Amino acid sequence: MNDENKAIYTAENITKTFGHGNHQVTAAKDVSFELVEGQTTTIVGESGSGKSTMARMVLGLMPVTSGKLTFQGKDVTHLKGRDRAQYWRDVQAVFQDPFSAFNQFFTVKKLLARSMALLDRKVGQERLEESLGYVGMDLSVLERHPHELSGGQRQRVMIARALMLQPKLLIADEATSMLDASLRVNVLNVLTDLRDQLGMTILFITHDIGQACYIADRVLVMEHGIMVEQGPTDQVIFSPKHEYTQRLLADVPKLHQAVELHDLREDLAAVENA
Repeated sequence: MNDENKAIYTAENITKTFGHGNHQVTAAKDVSFELVEGQTTTIVGESGSGKSTMARMVLGLMPVTSGKLTFQGKDVTHLKGRDRAQYWRDVQAVFQDPFSAFNQFFTVKKLLARSMALLDRKVGQERLEESLGYVGMDLSVLERHPHELSGGQRQRVMIARALMLQPKLLIADEATSMLDASLRVNVLNVLTDLRDQLGMTILFITHDIGQACYIADRVLVMEHGIMVEQGPTDQVIFSPKHEYTQRLLADVPKLHQAVELHDLREDLAAVENA
């Protein structure tokens, strides 16, 4: 692997089980993958596939049963105390429901103040303005309450909050699944811009392989806790090897008419905005 394709994060033979004895459930089994710096990697699979469990283990919100997680060359499988606090500054997340992340009585300004408190005052104000700019919002949003924002605007505020700490890895776990179609494309474009403009490394979790086609440089497909297929997006989309991947792709609009990934992405955007 050359410098242009350096892995910032690796998961090696990760297994996660819940329960004890004869009542164990395996949510992830022997899963291995790499996240390449400056790229968007998508884990796609239906409900119960184990993709969100993997996201929570990468975030350090859930312990692994076995295996090894490495971030920037450092073992982060069992972080504690200050090491974990620093890790959470470097690895930020945006979750499925932006509304639940808000205190409904707080303005956007008060919500973002929590992130600003971790920074020098001057730096915090600069990061606030910069982060809102990256997601296409201006300072007028600061005085608004959650109910005054659309779902897409709330999700963009949550992305801005994550960006204030200048993370090296951003994890978006079903970050568009509760949004209307036109708003989904808006948020996907924001994430793509962050990758292209800032060199952000993104792990995008979704049940929708169409969104994976649209946003990802690399696609990982999970079924029943097993990584059944992974590779560059065009390879997985146009030459799927596993039957499960083929079934997921059967629902992608105009897939079989597209001959290049660029064409497919334009078709998907048109469908979402229709």
